[in-house]
Amino acid sequence: MGMGKAGFYYHGAKRLCYPPPRLALLLLVAVSFCFRKGGCQVQATQCRIQKCTTDFVSLTSHLNTALDVFDTEFCKALRSYSGCTHRTAKACRGNLVFHSAVLGISDLMSQRNCSKDGPTSSTQTEVIHEPCSYHSRHQGMGKDIRTGNQDQPTYLFCGLFGDPHLRTFKDHFQTCKVEGAWPLIDNNYLSVQVTNVPVVPGSSATATNKITIIFKPYQDCTDQKVYQAVTDDLPAAFVDGTTSGGEGDTKSLLILEKAAGRHVEIFASYIGATIFVRQVGRYLTLAVRMPEELAIAYDETQDLQLCMNGCPTLERIDEGGIIPLPVLSLHQPVHQHQHQQHQHHRHQHSGPHQSHNVFTLESATAKCHDKLEVKDIYFHSCVFDLLTTGDANFTSAAFSALQDLEALHPQKERWHIFPSKGNGGPYFFHCSLLTLGLFFVVLVVL
Repeated sequence: MGMGKAGFYYHGAKRLCYPPPRLALLLLVAVSFCFRKGGCQVQATQCRIQKCTTDFVSLTSHLNTALDVFDTEFCKALRSYSGCTHRTAKACRGNLVFHSAVLGISDLMSQRNCSKDGPTSSTQTEVIHEPCSYHSRHQGMGKDIRTGNQDQPTYLFCGLFGDPHLRTFKDHFQTCKVEGAWPLIDNNYLSVQVTNVPVVPGSSATATNKITIIFKPYQDCTDQKVYQAVTDDLPAAFVDGTTSGGEGDTKSLLILEKAAGRHVEIFASYIGATIFVRQVGRYLTLAVRMPEELAIAYDETQDLQLCMNGCPTLERIDEGGIIPLPVLSLHQPVHQHQHQQHQHHRHQHSGPHQSHNVFTLESATAKCHDKLEVKDIYFHSCVFDLLTTGDANFTSAAFSALQDLEALHPQKERWHIFPSKGNGGPYFFHCSLLTLGLFFVVLVVL
């Protein structure tokens, strides 16, 4: 509702309704009184006339005088406005804006020949719930009794990339061995399994070369659908050859190819889940977002889920989220077999593998910094992968994983994870020396 020439503008109606002079005068007096005496501010906590007016504007802003139903709907909105003023009349007894609004309602009802009795408009927007849309179904769950706001679902994020590095639903960051097939997610709605193979013969470093995703059948929204990707075969369709699930124009399950053979996105709207699959170099990365209430829908037989509970202790390479590496000078190269000090020995992996570069800590740090400006855990993972494998593609894998995180993780303030302390690894070794040096400087000064 805008005011000009002491009139009420109803933008949707494309019409200007002028109240009588006495009402215009009362409105001007009321506004003047508010600004000079602060009366409006005092009454705001008790008198709800502003809420009544806002609701009336909301109910009438879309109306058009050219429509046959204009008078009927406008009168219904006026009766709702009148009822609202009656309910707040006691609190607004000394509020001139309130009394001006009451007079304005009476005049408008006379102009439009509206009866005082009759149906009223509802300020609640009618929501059409779609059974195969998680978001639509969730709107019908009501409001949060603590805040009065629409209760919003909580979403969780899980990502896997590189050597492999795992970010769990609880935002724990781990670097694991987990060679072979392991379940990332296994609940009543979705199963995701990855297969990891050794990257360098004789090393415990592994990377993902196969991903299998099973969308379990859900009511009439979709039958079971299986998606499978392996190195050099990242299809834009499910195993059965289809690219979607569900009936009608709005698909409850859909695959989109973002880059042929390199990047696929899967949207499962019926469970509110989104999955990104990429191939970077010779290996695959995965990023998943889904509602918490569905992610935790599993029984005790399904508790081996890396996204939910992390890697088993014996499969961990990191120590409390910190990736250990031998303490090296900046210019000392790390060869493919010189990192055994911090890793558990595995059997030799037979099969073809790419020739790798030899990175020093300095060159690995510089290469990772080219793509990852923030020195968070993704940057540290990049350096670790380059020193461990010599495969420069892992730099792009870390960068892509960070991009997927920013696209899917619901909480921006938790995007970056920074290691809290070091244990001799190169990322913290130089900081420790600096801290120690500063300590001695202060000690000498004192």
